[in-house]
Amino acid sequence: MAGTVFGGYDQKALDREYNNREKVADAGAWLARYASDSAAARAELACRLDVAYGDRPGETLDVFPAPGAGPAPVHVFVHGGYWHRMDKRDFSFVARGLVPAGAAVCTINYALIPTVDMDELVRQCRAAIVWVHANAASFGGDPDRITVSGHSAGGHLVAVLMSTDWTALGAPADVLKAGCGISGLYDLEPIRLCYLNEILGLSPEAARRHSPVHGVPARAGPLSLAVGGLEGREYHRQTDDLAAAWRARGLVCDVLDLPGLHHFSIMGEFLNPASPLRHAIVRQLGLG
Repeated sequence: MAGTVFGGYDQKALDREYNNREKVADAGAWLARYASDSAAARAELACRLDVAYGDRPGETLDVFPAPGAGPAPVHVFVHGGYWHRMDKRDFSFVARGLVPAGAAVCTINYALIPTVDMDELVRQCRAAIVWVHANAASFGGDPDRITVSGHSAGGHLVAVLMSTDWTALGAPADVLKAGCGISGLYDLEPIRLCYLNEILGLSPEAARRHSPVHGVPARAGPLSLAVGGLEGREYHRQTDDLAAAWRARGLVCDVLDLPGLHHFSIMGEFLNPASPLRHAIVRQLGLG
């Protein structure tokens, strides 16, 4: 088809598929809710803020210890924002949903593109996991029970982390026991070809190198992939393609298609006790 850029989409249609703030009418209201719920979490919960996991800009994380005594499972959350915006403080509310269940929670930051490239951003996220494993005992966490989740670009980073050779970084091969990508991006080729690449600057080689659909590990813990029923076709394709790639390697990967939820409302499920998404993450932590 003349004018086709990717997957049958012309440039305008492809840009529209990935412009979530334009597609979702109440995106602003949900982002404001993230901020207010996160402020409440920091006020209500014990926390250690802006802990350095490295010495480069952006290499900080927030720690929300578990409420009980004894080593607790640790959940690491990776924020989204298309790799170039948002902050861990926007997602402190994740701890509000999981700490009462008995988990310690770490929300991590990373330097944003274009101050770094995707290679460095990914390196930082891996360094954060190594730090959490080495320091879990300092906040009552169990280094042998670490799971990870992330939203949007953070979902991409979850899949990258679940595919990482941790032994090359001095951590156990199974340092991450399970992961959950939420409305994630697992094939970066359409990202390279849409309006986002004006900021991201991905080359064809970098887009493929950092696409989890092309980097499925030989072994890994179970991966859950959640997507809202109201998400666009590309987000469903991204989710289904990664699930198929993992299953083709004999790995455990389940898809949670959550009706009535869009790209922003899906994160509200962390605070919904009846949510299948929250249940899935709590089960991965061994708490339910």
